[in-house]
Amino acid sequence: MSADDEPARTAEAGPSFWRILREFLHAKAPITLKESIEEAIEEHAGDGADPGDLDSDERLMLRNMLHLTEQKARDVAVQRSDIIAVSDEWDFPQLVHAFQDAGHSRLPVYHRSLDEVTGMLHVKDIYTVIAEHFGRPSSEGGPWPTVAQLLRPVLFAPPSMPLVDLLTEMRRRRTHMAILVDEFGGTDGLLSIEDIVEEIVGEIEDEHDEDEPALLHRSADGGIEADARIELDELQRELGADFVDTELGYEVETLGGLAVLLAGRVPAVGESFLHPNGWTLEVLAGDGRRIERLRLLPPAGGAGAAIGHEE
Repeated sequence: MSADDEPARTAEAGPSFWRILREFLHAKAPITLKESIEEAIEEHAGDGADPGDLDSDERLMLRNMLHLTEQKARDVAVQRSDIIAVSDEWDFPQLVHAFQDAGHSRLPVYHRSLDEVTGMLHVKDIYTVIAEHFGRPSSEGGPWPTVAQLLRPVLFAPPSMPLVDLLTEMRRRRTHMAILVDEFGGTDGLLSIEDIVEEIVGEIEDEHDEDEPALLHRSADGGIEADARIELDELQRELGADFVDTELGYEVETLGGLAVLLAGRVPAVGESFLHPNGWTLEVLAGDGRRIERLRLLPPAGGAGAAIGHEE
């Protein structure tokens, strides 16, 4: 076989030796399809609107889809402390009130604790029971169904599961809710298909969604009230004070976590702590397991940050 036949022969077997050699000599790794699409999006980011081209929203969604492959289930999930669930021992009227208070279309069901999730309930099934009950004569009214009779299955998955794989599995099993379980089998978080879709298209709000209160605003006494979920980086941008202290460490990212770090435990409502930067943190709301809101008072003689407006 002649040397001229070598490139043709190796091409049939897979990646050509000559192609690899050319890439090595040019010191350039092969560009993946994902990288090519990202480069094309960046190149056209500043282009004017063209009826035949993608608009800015479409480009953003396309970019979000590409980044979806880099995310894990835990990156999007509702944390355990924020999960609203119902017990399998509740009667039907309790279930109705639970859906009314939660404002969700699906609620997980647990047996004895949240670590024993057995399935989920759908508000459509609750409504169907109510419609059938009031559509019958009172003489034919039977007992209300139990939780077990209304239970639907959920998918159980590890927090480290790639988000795209989880979405594929949820579609395959035709379930809209996944429960994330840790290595010991305990409930770590909750994820719905809507949560995943929102990572692509952005927040989806309906007529039942209420506007969340601002994470940071000035109170009437001149102090600053803040949601415990606000991140310390955002707090620094808003107040001009650094709440990350090297002596305290870098273990926490939120104001609530900082308060727990300063107290050495979950502090009770009314407790206050002095941060090394001079600001005072006072717990305004919590349930004994977590902090919800805090008041921040600037150092004596210091000027408070000009955020929001006076109430």
